[in-house]
Amino acid sequence: MANQDLRKPLGQRTIVRVAIVAVIALLVLCRGFAEQAKSPDLVVTNLHIPTGESGKKGLAAVMIRPNDSLPHPLALVTHGTPQDYSQLSPFAYFFEAQEFARRGWTTVIVLRRGFGDSGGDYAENPGPCGPMTDYEGVTRQAAIDLRAAAIYLDSRPEVDASRMIAIGHSTGGLAVVGLTANPPPNLVAAISFAGGRGHGSSPPGQVCAPETLISAFASFGKRARVPMLWVYATNDQNFGPDLAEQLYGAYTRGGGKVTFIRAAPFAQDGHRLFSEAGIPIWTAMVDDFLKRQNLALRDTLLDIPPPAVAPPDFLPQAFRKDFQLYLYSPAHKAFAASKNGHIGYVSGRPSVDDARKHALEACKKSAPKYDPCTIAMVDDQKISTN
Repeated sequence: MANQDLRKPLGQRTIVRVAIVAVIALLVLCRGFAEQAKSPDLVVTNLHIPTGESGKKGLAAVMIRPNDSLPHPLALVTHGTPQDYSQLSPFAYFFEAQEFARRGWTTVIVLRRGFGDSGGDYAENPGPCGPMTDYEGVTRQAAIDLRAAAIYLDSRPEVDASRMIAIGHSTGGLAVVGLTANPPPNLVAAISFAGGRGHGSSPPGQVCAPETLISAFASFGKRARVPMLWVYATNDQNFGPDLAEQLYGAYTRGGGKVTFIRAAPFAQDGHRLFSEAGIPIWTAMVDDFLKRQNLALRDTLLDIPPPAVAPPDFLPQAFRKDFQLYLYSPAHKAFAASKNGHIGYVSGRPSVDDARKHALEACKKSAPKYDPCTIAMVDDQKISTN
């Protein structure tokens, strides 16, 4: 397959999202159980993936799949690197992953070593900024986790092991690029949204040692032959269009196969295009890419019905999606809210009392004293707030 350069900005729908101050705590601390939340078309399962590097805890993961007894090809989704990586949850990418499940994939969001509740030591610190910054080495470590997860998931009855795709965002996008250089046998395509590393330097918007990052992409491109889709918005505040072009050139000169999309500006920061708000935009790109790879699994999308439990009447519209995500989360869990719309919720806690305590603490971090937080829901039971 020839390299394809689809660089003209794509038209996009205007999306306005209200900015509100709230603290949302989603701590998924599952231990070897697979508790499920069901909808008519999709099933959500929490699991930990055993790997040699992640110790007894394994890699924290969430599986979203069509609600039938059939195996489906695997879509492996992995994440970027937030400021506090120890608090990351696989549910942070729930709505994005759900879109792949709607298209017929058994979709698994996996947290790499040291992130959130995944076991093992954090292995992705590239070292001090400079010529010796080790972007390539830490990306190989991330790819080790993804490869091990794919091999384990191939053994599960929900997965059709004949083919898989991998999807990553930001540092996860680069991890997927690294995976293509040493892929599991059944990896047939991969997708990177805003892939890269080293954007935490000062001043904001600059990448630490960009020439070293470019060199890492070049190295992976020499060994990779899995067709990829790369998407970078032109207003990405981490990896701007000039750097994205250089990464693309470095990877493809060595033989890497890329469909490159320079997407139109998205919201205030195009780095967040791969998000729930960006679904109407990026799914069109993904659908076109998968179709050209003969990987379109369904003619129609599976439905996402509204949750069976209505949110509290006073909950602002902007937080209705958070409430929906809470309903999909594993027990024990609790959802706290104030009358003025501050919220906090937790899931996967060892007891109901523990869930109530931490949900209230999360809510109180943003709610002023004159706007007290109360528990609105425990597990799947609504609590009267009158």
